[in-house]
Amino acid sequence: MKRLDEIKVLRDPIHGYIHIDYQIIWDCLNAPEFQRLRRIHQLGATFQVYHTAEHSRFSHSLGVYEIVRRMINEIKEIKIALNEHEKITVLLAGLLHDIGHGPFSHSFEHISRFSHEEYTVNLITKDSKIFEILFSENEYLPQEVASVINHTHPNKLLSQMVSSQLDADRMDYLLRDSYFTGTSYGNFDLERVLRSIRIEDNKLVIKESGIHTIEDYIMARYHMYWQVYYHPTSRSFEALLAKIFKRYLYLVDNEPEVVAEIKVFNAFKEDCQLSNKEFHALDEMTCYYGFTQMTHCQDTILSDLADRILNRRLFKYDSISTDEQIGEYYHWIKNAGYNPDYYMYVDETEQTPYVPYTDKNEKAIWILTNEGSVKELSRVSNIVAAILLGESKNEKRVFFPRELND
Repeated sequence: MKRLDEIKVLRDPIHGYIHIDYQIIWDCLNAPEFQRLRRIHQLGATFQVYHTAEHSRFSHSLGVYEIVRRMINEIKEIKIALNEHEKITVLLAGLLHDIGHGPFSHSFEHISRFSHEEYTVNLITKDSKIFEILFSENEYLPQEVASVINHTHPNKLLSQMVSSQLDADRMDYLLRDSYFTGTSYGNFDLERVLRSIRIEDNKLVIKESGIHTIEDYIMARYHMYWQVYYHPTSRSFEALLAKIFKRYLYLVDNEPEVVAEIKVFNAFKEDCQLSNKEFHALDEMTCYYGFTQMTHCQDTILSDLADRILNRRLFKYDSISTDEQIGEYYHWIKNAGYNPDYYMYVDETEQTPYVPYTDKNEKAIWILTNEGSVKELSRVSNIVAAILLGESKNEKRVFFPRELND
């Protein structure tokens, strides 16, 4: 495939430079579908907690691409194992793996009822500038790139590099999210991880000498989830998003004249997946414009919820442990004059830092022992084995208007 006359470099706070030397990568980066990622927060609602977490899916996607690029250029066994076409395919998969993210990232999936992977595959395989770029190079390339993302590519090594339990995606977002939130929870030794990667039986493995770095990586992921990704203030913002769209869709069905002027969310009126054109038009700037329109709506519930989003009047939360408590909160909120359907949100979070190999889960981390055998991580690491023996952390919360406790 055509190389650029001169390697393009983009400065990056995590990797120093992002290096681009293929024309097709440069063209995809400049495509509208990829540029849209500048208007999508990488961490959804987390900027409501960590005020510097303003980084985008655009910068993260470039970071994933750069780690994949380093894998295929610096890890000798990968460099030998893949031909040039496979290398380009996995580079494109790393770059494009998140183009299907909606506004506020994962929060959008609960509203649209479709995963970002589905939208990503649609954008790569039909009706988009990205598709045109890939197809013009090779008519099979769009489907090949999509197959890496949805784990159907015949060479499983490519999918492992982009999406597994130790992949370019996770490695970039832990370091990047930690940096931009101003925390240290997600830090681990990326250089040591890359130096420790080998290939055995067509799967990525880690030399036993690098196992302590992998343990640090596992713990970094665990702490980032509970300290950053699952922060209750972020979940409160997401609760408001869910309630806004629930009320909006109720009005669409029952009082359509009330929301007739709010046209930016028209695509949600049909209970089906958005077209590529509709999806591309939907970013966080569009949503905020829609929320501003909602504040002028005559429906007091919708206008109030929108105002809460725009002016950070977020819900308060209490931890709960039983289903009986949910009923108690429901009646308390209702008796206070609020409709619990829109002013109460129950959230349950659970996160396992590492999932071992099973028949249903092939995304394990494998260790190449000093004796030359390959063993699953929890059979080699006492720390990871102890984590698996412990109880999974689970938190259940109920969210409600803050003024009820004033």
